[in-house]
Amino acid sequence: MIQTAKHSRIIAAPWHTAQAPGFSNVTFLIFGPLMTFLMRPYIQKRSRYIYVLFILFTITGLFSMYFHMTLSFLGQMLDEITILWLLASGYSLWLPRCYFPAFLGQNRSRYISLIVIITLVSTFLSFLRPTINAYALNVIGLHIVYIVVQEYKKTNNKELRHLIEVSTVIWALAFTSWISDRLLCSFWQWINFSYLHSIWHVLISFTFPYGIVILAVVDSTYEMPNKTIKVRYWPRDTWPMGLPYVEMGDDHKSC
Repeated sequence: MIQTAKHSRIIAAPWHTAQAPGFSNVTFLIFGPLMTFLMRPYIQKRSRYIYVLFILFTITGLFSMYFHMTLSFLGQMLDEITILWLLASGYSLWLPRCYFPAFLGQNRSRYISLIVIITLVSTFLSFLRPTINAYALNVIGLHIVYIVVQEYKKTNNKELRHLIEVSTVIWALAFTSWISDRLLCSFWQWINFSYLHSIWHVLISFTFPYGIVILAVVDSTYEMPNKTIKVRYWPRDTWPMGLPYVEMGDDHKSC
């Protein structure tokens, strides 16, 4: 077994298998720039801060690769803190106002300030209790799933419902891989299968584009009701499965 650092979690894998999750982060490095290119027209009309989100996603892949190839405490912190800020950015940009805490009313500026403060505090605390970081991040992920489920119940949009269904299946498979890798580590070592964490990386990188498009479509319902949002898939709309992105049409004209 290899221990990453004094306060870090123990990586129960030989060195050569510990490097495998690092290479599995290549999908982050591909999807980040590609989604930035595909959604550029939408970003120009909605908010250029969305570029920060895609940059953080790509950096997450780089830091995760660095962590898994060095097994260092610094690598772990860079990896998990970047994910924390990635989730915080998504919360700030796209969370519908109806889910804001009551004391904030419908004020997004105050909400963003609150998220920044909480994220800064969480970043500091992550150095004091690093072993709970991964579990805390998945709890945040569960909250996002809760919001998506609520929106699924509300909508009659077939495209949105399809996106939510597909992303939920991918996320469930990813989470199962992660928790199984954590709780059944000895068993997977016994059968000489040390790649569940790599599977987690690949699946969660596919979940991200679906999640972004879901949030963009939901956001358009609340923030841009006069805009037409079209879900497209790269490389072709006709393929059974592809990388989703959105295009924004012109304002609806009223007589």
